[in-house]
Amino acid sequence: MDKNKGAFLLVLPALLISISIIIIPGIMTLYTSLTDWNGFTSSMKFIGLENFKYLFGNRYFWTALKNNIMWTILFLTIPVVIGMGAALLLLEFKRSRNILQVIFLTPYMLASIVNTMIWQNIIYNPIAGLIGWLNRLGFDLQSPLTMKDYALYAVAGVDIWHYWGFLAVVYFAALRQTPEDQLEAAKLEGANFFQQFRYIYYPNIRPTFMLMSIMIIIFSFLAFDYVYLLTQGGPAHATELLSTLSYTLAFKEFKLGRASACALFMSMFGLLASAIYTKLSKSEERY
Repeated sequence: MDKNKGAFLLVLPALLISISIIIIPGIMTLYTSLTDWNGFTSSMKFIGLENFKYLFGNRYFWTALKNNIMWTILFLTIPVVIGMGAALLLLEFKRSRNILQVIFLTPYMLASIVNTMIWQNIIYNPIAGLIGWLNRLGFDLQSPLTMKDYALYAVAGVDIWHYWGFLAVVYFAALRQTPEDQLEAAKLEGANFFQQFRYIYYPNIRPTFMLMSIMIIIFSFLAFDYVYLLTQGGPAHATELLSTLSYTLAFKEFKLGRASACALFMSMFGLLASAIYTKLSKSEERY
């Protein structure tokens, strides 16, 4: 009994924090999604599923959902490939790997507003930036942030630039844990680099790779800062995500119920990804 009490006391702080900042706000968000509330008055009119019906009938919601899915696909491919490639290269650059890791992490350590200012003024600026320099050479280019067909990819490019270095360092840390005896055995068998990665490195870093993939999915549906700082969901909702749509509904249209319903969809994808990861982890433990 004393052991149980001691274990309960150890868990109690984490339990209280979870209840106060996760469970209670989650329940409040769920209830708010069933009401018509502007965020200012004390009265919250219960309207059932009307907010969800509104979202399903709002074309901007489907645009935001499509953009979120595209954003997730981009982040599950481009930064993962770049990060893994950089991590494999770090295995070879033994003398300079420490300074390279610092360089890779620099964009990730910078504030979002700093990164957006760098790209807006140095890369995407059609007058003074890289695009402006190309225009002075005779090209006729404009900022991709103002082009409906390319704005989402332009914003994603900034976030990918900020994020891939973090993945590279995480993957590199996992790769370094590969047993040397397995590598030596593969080399004696004549395995080339790609075969070593496929049969030695990847099986050893698979748990880390799966975890980071799930985290990418979760963060993709929580993406907000770079989109809001660069385009605020424009032009013509071309970069609208569920997060920016929820922000607009809450703080511009003052429809907290609709914003909460939209936020629940964001959380749903994160919970789904977490459930898949948990199931896969349990399946691997059996073997």
